[in-house]
Amino acid sequence: MPSHLSADRSAPQPPERDAVDALINRTRLLRGDVDAVRRDTAVIDDDDPQLRWQRALCELAVHQLDDLGAHLGQLRDGMPGGTSADGSTAAPQAPVGPPTGSLLTRVGSAEWNLLTDEVSWSDELYQIFGRDPGKGALSLDELPSVLLPDDQPLLTAMVTDCLVDGRPIDGEFRILLPDGELRTLHMTGEPVLDAEGCTASMWAVLRDVSKLRRSQHIVGRTRDTLRRQEHRDRTEHRMAVELQKAVLPSWRGAPPVPGRSAGRLDIAAHYFPSGSSDLIGGDWYDALPLPDGKTLLTVGDLTGHGIPATSAMAMLLGALRGMAVAGVEPGAVMGHLNQLIECSAQPALGSAVCCRFDPATGTLSWAQAGHPAPLLFRNGAGRPLPAPDGVLLGAASGVAYEQDEVELLPGDVLVLHTDGLTRRSERSAGPETLLGLAPRFARARTAHDCVRAVVEETATTERLDDGCVLVARVRA
Repeated sequence: MPSHLSADRSAPQPPERDAVDALINRTRLLRGDVDAVRRDTAVIDDDDPQLRWQRALCELAVHQLDDLGAHLGQLRDGMPGGTSADGSTAAPQAPVGPPTGSLLTRVGSAEWNLLTDEVSWSDELYQIFGRDPGKGALSLDELPSVLLPDDQPLLTAMVTDCLVDGRPIDGEFRILLPDGELRTLHMTGEPVLDAEGCTASMWAVLRDVSKLRRSQHIVGRTRDTLRRQEHRDRTEHRMAVELQKAVLPSWRGAPPVPGRSAGRLDIAAHYFPSGSSDLIGGDWYDALPLPDGKTLLTVGDLTGHGIPATSAMAMLLGALRGMAVAGVEPGAVMGHLNQLIECSAQPALGSAVCCRFDPATGTLSWAQAGHPAPLLFRNGAGRPLPAPDGVLLGAASGVAYEQDEVELLPGDVLVLHTDGLTRRSERSAGPETLLGLAPRFARARTAHDCVRAVVEETATTERLDDGCVLVARVRA
């Protein structure tokens, strides 16, 4: 290939072969490391846009390292029959070049002599263009004919600027091969001037960057998909939080707000988000004074997260409140909720506790559906209430839910909670942590103090799910 810009300009000294070999080895090692990461991502679920984007980046990095390795190999070996990097004469290549699609066929060179109209193409360039060497190389006038129509003006402008104004060529265009394959080529080149400063010829290096551009396109597409997914997730998370706030009692808070009074009960509650802020579930709690002077106490949890879970929770809690106001017993309430889930357009599973406290007699009537039993704290000790029979909501049709009663005494503390409060990564589900707070509950003056103790005890715990706690303290 002629030297750049001027035929009488001295050529730069070639790099040392050992230095190039060292770069090739380092590139191969890095390529192997990246390829190992790519193989790990190959088994990833395609439904996750974040992981699809990561895999696309690995593919792009592998293609770029392949190109780098090929270029370094050519730098080391030199032009066929020319001078290699160590100054020795490179062995002539075999007439048949590398298989089409191999790394060495991605880069080819060309020279168009303006004085003799001779055209010289390397073997690799024939393979890039899918052209039979017997047909000869394409002249500058013929070259645009293999380009896509949209890209022909770009090539014409680049060649004109190079030949007329002496500007270097640096641009990309797409070609259509005889078999219909579309390739993207990156072309760099410069004019070669004669002794009088006139353009004698134009040389160029053309690189097949089709795989690289496809990889970049995939990276961009997966990145855009990831951004859209993240935007949808943020929007859904915000809507779920707003719906949850609208449905749950207004006296919820973080830190716990002072409790409310309901007859003889002092009540406070708190919602605990999961270890992942993206998980807004279907947990609920409520304390509602009823028209007959009694008080509804309830907590529950539906499977799932996001808008489906919070909307289903709103439906169930609204139905539960309506039945409680109408005087329906807790056991019957659970049965109706089970039927409601069964008839829902989006069936789910859920657990719940429904209690009704009668201040006149101190009696707590309650039923449960596959839910942790309320904890009763009395005289510095705590215990779960014996649970009446009740399966998960939505698990079976036509089931009956038992109802039980227990007498509450002045000073008693009743704790209702969802299992997300006690299910942790370092231990199995269980109320042991809450039961261990019995001494603090005994010293507490208000339900708010009890909830504060729960918050402080679980502050350093990474919860696997969201949860809530409702504390009702019986006044003297």
